Amino acid sequence: MTLKPGVIETLTVARENEFGYFLSQQGEDILLHKREAKGELKEDEKVTVFLYLDHEGRLTATMEMPIISLGEMGWLKVVSQIRNQGLFLYNGTSRDVFFSMDDLPPERERWPAEGDELFVTLSTDKKGRLMAKHVYGKPIEDQSVKAGPEMYNKDVEGIVYKMGEDVEGVNILTDEKHLAFLHNDDMNSTVRLGQKIAVRVTNVREDGRLNVSQKPRKQEALSDDAEKIIQYMEGRNGAMPYWDKSQAEDIYSRFQLSKAAFKRALGKLMKEGKVYQEEGWTYFKERK
Repeated sequence: MTLKPGVIETLTVARENEFGYFLSQQGEDILLHKREAKGELKEDEKVTVFLYLDHEGRLTATMEMPIISLGEMGWLKVVSQIRNQGLFLYNGTSRDVFFSMDDLPPERERWPAEGDELFVTLSTDKKGRLMAKHVYGKPIEDQSVKAGPEMYNKDVEGIVYKMGEDVEGVNILTDEKHLAFLHNDDMNSTVRLGQKIAVRVTNVREDGRLNVSQKPRKQEALSDDAEKIIQYMEGRNGAMPYWDKSQAEDIYSRFQLSKAAFKRALGKLMKEGKVYQEEGWTYFKERK
């Protein structure tokens, strides 16, 4: 049987040289470098190794076992980006696996960053070099479980496992193994493929899948907006030249809030007795 990269084999130690050990099967010799061996090996000893091609295209062995071997699927972490080429993923051995940019979003900012995870299968290119291919669809669905109504409004975390040019959002597999969809309108920042993100469940569908959002709950958003106003006033000795009748463009320019959101936040502060308005200005109440 011809040996090939990407598989785990049990081979026999044929001989040793200064660099490592030559392993043999049916007359075919494979180098196991000493840095890839675990301890000292003896002639005729049986060893289990993972095979791959080195940087010169030679079949090589390691005693470090991979996370996935040829044809298997699993989650691998990103270790680096290669501009205009793709990524390298950690597969449990010293030889990282290449992931082509052909499987990546066209926008560079959506590429996975170091530490992100991708669900992939291990294959080989025309030259026999190992590479990772993106996997989604049924293999992901087979890992998932249906969500129940108790998940509504829960905060969850999950990995973005798919994004497509024709889809207005991204697909997520949560830590609880639920399938979730995050629409572009519900994002509060650019989301990367492979990124672990925190979201809130906004809908539990009849098929057990989730719709989620990165946007804060209304009360949380209201508190954040009110805090933004307080901080601005504290920097101006407790007063600001804005009130609920200020122009919308002036409000947005200063606070990045819509006039409606500004008025809600200002109303909250007035109701709590923290501020008051007078002749186009807003003041801290205790300073009146």
